[in-house]
Amino acid sequence: MPNVEFPAHSLSFATDPGEALPLHVTDADQLEDWLDGRSEQLRAWVRANGFVAALGKVLLVPGADGAPEMALVGYGTESARARGRFHLAAAAAALPAGTYRLEGLDPARAEEEALGWLLSGYAFDRYHEQQGAAARLVAPDGVDAARLEVIAAGEALTRDLINTPANDMGPDTLEAACRDLATQHGADVSVTAADDLLVQNLPLIHAVGRASDRAPRLIDMRWGTCGPRLTLVGKGVCFDTGGLNLKPGSSMGLMKKDMGGAATVLGLAHMIMALNLPLRLRVLIPAVENAVSANAMRPGDILTGRNGKTIEINNTDAEGRLVLADALTLGAEEAPDLLISMATLTGAARVAVGPDLAPYYADDPALVAAIEEGGVLAADPVWRMPFHTPYEALIEPGIADLDNAPSGGFAGSITAALFLRRFAGDTRYAHFDIYGWNPTAAPARPKGGVGMGARALLAALPAALTL
Repeated sequence: MPNVEFPAHSLSFATDPGEALPLHVTDADQLEDWLDGRSEQLRAWVRANGFVAALGKVLLVPGADGAPEMALVGYGTESARARGRFHLAAAAAALPAGTYRLEGLDPARAEEEALGWLLSGYAFDRYHEQQGAAARLVAPDGVDAARLEVIAAGEALTRDLINTPANDMGPDTLEAACRDLATQHGADVSVTAADDLLVQNLPLIHAVGRASDRAPRLIDMRWGTCGPRLTLVGKGVCFDTGGLNLKPGSSMGLMKKDMGGAATVLGLAHMIMALNLPLRLRVLIPAVENAVSANAMRPGDILTGRNGKTIEINNTDAEGRLVLADALTLGAEEAPDLLISMATLTGAARVAVGPDLAPYYADDPALVAAIEEGGVLAADPVWRMPFHTPYEALIEPGIADLDNAPSGGFAGSITAALFLRRFAGDTRYAHFDIYGWNPTAAPARPKGGVGMGARALLAALPAALTL
């Protein structure tokens, strides 16, 4: 079993507030009011530096000895804040190393900003020296610091897994990461690999991964002994060449992130287990590499899934829904209270909503309401997409029960979700079709792998499962 070597991340709050420098958070339209009653020297310093409390801008204020005695951070205007999130993470990146305590921040924004500050400390430096924000924050009053540290650690795990290139993150390494996580939390892991997939009736996972010299596998992790049953299924395609329908180079360059669904599920699993939520968790990850070889599946092949449905392979690059299909069937057989799949599945979803929203599919009104509220509470934006039943005909090719890649290009994300729903049975089900990558650096989110939807789901679980 390969080693999983991730950089160490210190995403935690400062524990000694005694030496913390006050960091005053000021709206642009309230700066003059804040300056009233301050010393003339402070007012002159602010004006001389042109500080107007623009969003995320910082100003260190020296004391009599020249050392900083406080810092100011702009909180901009309401309209400026509406165009993003984690605004104080920009300040964390701009401030020198040290410990800071927030003053003047609206308590309603404290949790979001504190989490963003923690996440600003992340940097993936396994292959190249780099550093996240060095400024430490004292946890604001009223914030559950331990919970936010757990969430930040889960997000860091997701980012590390996605950022690691395929030469160091194959199906075997993904298994090792699952085993490490299970050891950390006292969970159990079983793995079905290579030809044993056929013996255990997981033929679609085998078909997608058999062309690689790194054996395909189904990773099954269980944790918890009481409470409702939650099953998470994450697409673990560690690299996607497209198979015989080979991707062009421009489309293949980011395919190390095609296991982003598995990475996000594992980050969420860490949060659930570390917070000791009262539920029974199962995590299913079909881990494969979609490679090209003489034994690769071919366009036109008809495969049979675990549930007996036949599938015409009209594009070998639509492989994610195949491996998820077997895993969903397996998960649904246990009749969990909630079944959730996450995948970096379709370019259609990326085109529809861009890289910053996590599109999801769900029909249950209570589950939808919980996810929508969770997205707002966790500053993890989601967008509901429709399980549009009239499009079912598009995934029925006639020669087989299902088509893995309908022609015509219409509603690609919806048809993929409808395909997956055929394997979830009657289970209460939601599917996330995420991008898993931040193409441009933003506060608390450097360019690279990123979790999407996990925090929203964590916030939704108490209502969704009546914990």
